Amino acid sequence: MTQQAIDTAHLSRQTGGDHELERELLTLFVQQCAAHLRTIHGSADRQARMDAAHTLKGAALAVGAWQVAEAADRIELSLAEPGQSLADSAMDALALAAAEARAVVARFDCAA
Repeated sequence: MTQQAIDTAHLSRQTGGDHELERELLTLFVQQCAAHLRTIHGSADRQARMDAAHTLKGAALAVGAWQVAEAADRIELSLAEPGQSLADSAMDALALAAAEARAVVARFDCAA
């Protein structure tokens, strides 16, 4: 069984079933996701990339985007290792998970 890009049951528990709050949190998550992905992909500053991955992981955990959280965690851990280069596969996994989560958010918004 494949994992949902956004665990809507978790999100509902986080918001007490308030659909408007769910939409607000998901909108904020998508905005944060875009900003942090830009930093992770484009910054030359290793610490800034680690911080962005860490923050993205937290945002993803809050809304139930488990795959985004796992991918961001792998990137954060990889960046924390001195001399370790960031694997393209880790970046690809994060980009894919984020795209899937954004697609779910877009459908969620349309269903409102």
